[in-house]
Amino acid sequence: MTYRAAVIGLGRMGSTFDDEIEQGAKPFNPNCHAPSYAAHERVELVAGADPHSEQREIFAARWGLSTQHVYADHRQMLAVEKPDIVSICTTARVRHGIILDTAAAGVGAIWAEKPLSLTLAEADDIVSTCAEHNVTVAVNCARRWTPAFAETRRRIDSGEFGNVLQVTAYANCGLSHNGSHAIDIIRYLAGGEVTWVFGEMESDVAAAGEGDLMGNGYLAFDNGVRAYLRSTPTGQASWEIDVIGTEQRVRSLAGGLDWELWRTVPGGPRGGGVPARIPFPLPARIRGMGLSVIDELIAGIETGARVRCSDADGLAALEVAIALRESHRRGGVRVDLPLTDRSLGIHSSEIREDDVPARVRRQRAARG
Repeated sequence: MTYRAAVIGLGRMGSTFDDEIEQGAKPFNPNCHAPSYAAHERVELVAGADPHSEQREIFAARWGLSTQHVYADHRQMLAVEKPDIVSICTTARVRHGIILDTAAAGVGAIWAEKPLSLTLAEADDIVSTCAEHNVTVAVNCARRWTPAFAETRRRIDSGEFGNVLQVTAYANCGLSHNGSHAIDIIRYLAGGEVTWVFGEMESDVAAAGEGDLMGNGYLAFDNGVRAYLRSTPTGQASWEIDVIGTEQRVRSLAGGLDWELWRTVPGGPRGGGVPARIPFPLPARIRGMGLSVIDELIAGIETGARVRCSDADGLAALEVAIALRESHRRGGVRVDLPLTDRSLGIHSSEIREDDVPARVRRQRAARG
């Protein structure tokens, strides 16, 4: 069976981000939404929706769609095109309402950008509504689909790693926008659920506001794992992850370009063993991350299988970010999860000046 796919929000992540990548991540493409649908053997990209005419024109030309299949109104697109899978790549300001519209339209699967929403109440609403309509939701915290992180998780699940003791993430970013990636990969590798946190934000002023902000945190999981997050400036440790187990250790360095795998070998003082670096196993051919996401969305439609990063995972990442800020607001105290006040939220940095997309602003400025 071939599935019909559509994209709502026709900007860089929805359409053209992969075209910008000239080094580093090229083997992992297709990565963003439209190119992944165009390349997948079981999917046909049939439509798109965006309120900005410039975005619609670029999308139609890039993906060979006629103008009658690109819409200003996403509701009209959903009603006319009746897609099976829909990507939602809009600003987070409107993501909640569009996800609800898409679920109610009878779509089988949604691939949503992150953060899932601006508030916990919105995220709760998304999770409950999509469950009610039996919609599979994947949130694009794409590191879960990276082969090396998946291999690390496999080693943990197989017992080769021993017991995970600690996960540390270095990621210079706002806690909600790109922090979604950092918090989510911590959760993926630690397993279990975060039960309480301590947080320190970049400043008292930032913590008092609702905007996206950098911060540091200590996360306690219900399975005994402990984690550290540094999202304030990280210097040379840019987007690095360190996972320490009783039997093995994995470090992801230089934004995922270098990987270290360590285990103990015989030797050392009094025969206590010596840490030794061994080759990190990677597949000979790496499937594009976007294709792997679509594989799981299709499996969700056909069998109800759970995707690697679901709407519940998106909710959990947002809740951890807010809890870290709440810890600072309350004087650096321990904050237990789940949070009682579901009106709490963070205004993700992506919503700044989001009335007009950045690409459209640049185009209009160039035209004078």
